[in-house]
Amino acid sequence: MDRKSKAPETLEQTISNLSQAIFTVNRHAKTAPNPKQLYTLKHETLKKLIQEGRAKKVGLHFSQNPRNSQQRSDVLVVCDQYTFHIPPTKSDFTDLPHLGKLDNNIRNPKSTLSLTQSKRLLQAYTGIKEDEVASGNSKPRNFSKPVFKKLGERY
Repeated sequence: MDRKSKAPETLEQTISNLSQAIFTVNRHAKTAPNPKQLYTLKHETLKKLIQEGRAKKVGLHFSQNPRNSQQRSDVLVVCDQYTFHIPPTKSDFTDLPHLGKLDNNIRNPKSTLSLTQSKRLLQAYTGIKEDEVASGNSKPRNFSKPVFKKLGERY
């Protein structure tokens, strides 16, 4: 048996596997140099799960890291045994109860999925492909040699 000819193992799109994959992608996005693509993958997956009725919006939490404002709220989403936060829509403020501050004692269970497996599973589920612009390889920089001038000379 040749290992190279073996196709990469794909996970089933169960609610448990999807929620673990979202957790792994979210954890890596917090420290990634360019997290936009990972957060987009998380957000689109959660939106699709909510539309299918496999995840549920529970309420609003005050954000722990508000940007420029004094207060900001995020939507708490429950998916299997995991909880996630996504940005709210205008209708969320009227439809969902406000739960106040986030309870730091509540933690998500550990996940054993790798980032590569997680991204592959979420991309297959949502249909989103890896974007070259999001990965940072958009265009090479043009470097120019420094110009030196003689002492006392202007340029």
